[in-house]
Amino acid sequence: MGFGVLPLMEYIARRAFLAAGLRPRTVTLPSTADDGGGDEARPRTIHYWAPPGEPRLPPLLLIHGFGPMATWQWRGQVGPLSRRFHVVVPDLLCFGASSSSSPSSPPPSESAQAAALLDALPGLLGTAAARVAVAGTSYGGFVAYAMARAAGPERIGPVVISNSDLLKTSEDDRAFLERAGGRWARPADVLMPLDARGARRLMELTFYRKQPTAMLPDFVIRDTMQKLFSDKREEKIALMNATTVGTDAFHVTPLRQDVLLIWGDHDQIFPLDKAFAVKSCLGENVRLEIIKKTGHVPQMEDPDQFNKIVLDFLVGSRGSSST
Repeated sequence: MGFGVLPLMEYIARRAFLAAGLRPRTVTLPSTADDGGGDEARPRTIHYWAPPGEPRLPPLLLIHGFGPMATWQWRGQVGPLSRRFHVVVPDLLCFGASSSSSPSSPPPSESAQAAALLDALPGLLGTAAARVAVAGTSYGGFVAYAMARAAGPERIGPVVISNSDLLKTSEDDRAFLERAGGRWARPADVLMPLDARGARRLMELTFYRKQPTAMLPDFVIRDTMQKLFSDKREEKIALMNATTVGTDAFHVTPLRQDVLLIWGDHDQIFPLDKAFAVKSCLGENVRLEIIKKTGHVPQMEDPDQFNKIVLDFLVGSRGSSST
């Protein structure tokens, strides 16, 4: 049943996007060697929200993390940011209405997600010439970093990375499981719960402030979580396993772009001390802003402060406009 909690949240998020002038669209990606062939093969597509027509304002890509759909994660940003930027909000591969190629294709790493978005930019923007600012939260920060490093400042402009531990290690994963309470064997089980107890614990880990949804009855939360996290569940677990952050295949190097790091001071998924470590590895053009009394998603807990920080950075950053 769920008393329509999920449809209500989807309606609220969708309404925020429509009010900001964004509309849903889909772009088909070029074929790659990993797409496979035969009857199982299908084109890779990226579903996204954007204003109609070619950009009249500097383009800004908002990249979501794990958890609820992109519209939920960025609903507090699209209105204020769209007044100064041509905001584009894609669903990453294996999320939302976006699709990968075939069941036999390997799950995309964060670098493969970045490459897919770079390939999609002409379709997302309607032009191949635009220079794009990017902002990513959590896993989306991994993707934003990979995009900026791969494409360089000629294609990717200022970079915003929110609560995204680019230095995450297997030891950090173990510490996270301990903070979660020791009930779970892997981070994926904590981040994509299917029962009420797991959902309540995830909310406690994600948010600093107590969420109204935590007051709902167990059966409502359970039914909502099952509807929310059952979609493409195995693909997303495979996606987590394919992440190279925290492995020998991934090394953080300085970016040539201006970078803004944002962190909630009570983040229990990627604790605040990691923000300072990430900052020290990203080069000289890095600014760190800490938002008080927020957790892992400051853009949702304190959207006014988050938006002000992002706008001040993007408007003041050199070369933030399209070329």
